[in-house]
Amino acid sequence: MIEKVNPSHPDKVADRIAGAIVDLAYKTEHDPKIAVEVLIGHGKCHVIIETTAMLDEGAITAAIHRIAGNVDPDIMIVPQDAYLSENQAVGLRCGDNGIFKGVPLTPEQKQLSIIARRIYEKYTSDGKYILDGVRLILCQSNVSTQELAEAYPDAEINPLGDWTGGTDVDTGATNRKLGSDMADSVTGGGLHGKDLSKADVSVNIHAFLKAQRTGVPVELCCAIGDDTVDGLPFHEIVEEARDYILSIGGFEKFAEWGLY
Repeated sequence: MIEKVNPSHPDKVADRIAGAIVDLAYKTEHDPKIAVEVLIGHGKCHVIIETTAMLDEGAITAAIHRIAGNVDPDIMIVPQDAYLSENQAVGLRCGDNGIFKGVPLTPEQKQLSIIARRIYEKYTSDGKYILDGVRLILCQSNVSTQELAEAYPDAEINPLGDWTGGTDVDTGATNRKLGSDMADSVTGGGLHGKDLSKADVSVNIHAFLKAQRTGVPVELCCAIGDDTVDGLPFHEIVEEARDYILSIGGFEKFAEWGLY
């Protein structure tokens, strides 16, 4: 049993905006420290950014409008805490405590990911989907149920009827759809709106990729300041995550579908 939401779901719009802002930070520094929270809905987009990077508010506003359309931005940018910055001044170390889990994807999870992407290729509005054995539930906004039923005749489609989604009718917040992003690998930390020094990003990616590579579950923990995780120097885990993020096109692209 698994649920996926598409990149136009309000929570994913928030994740994508947060990712775009992290991308901006990485354009100014090789290893910026940044944490972004986004709350969006009903014509408003509230953004709080803690960072070491010098960010241009105009570029942030442009990213918000590109992703979310005509919304009113409310942007707050503050420096990262001085103690946290100083603790990372000499080499990369874990930016937070955390427990992490990587679990191999099941055929069902992979199948729903493919279905969600195929639907989104044609219908780019808000959508969410569930697969539970043979039961496929498709909720896709701004499309007639009859039209989608022609492509998926055995699915349950929009059980309450046709609907309109998006941030005009629903709010979105960062890291609220981790089940969609991580499947069975969900633990306490969020993936989006953070730089690679944050274990929530780098160690989650490492654990997930290792589980897919080995075919066995991975469980890890770290303390803030650790320089070694899973027997590896933390900077190597950061570089592994950096390579992964670059391979898919950046933090904004990472936010579209998460890890699978």
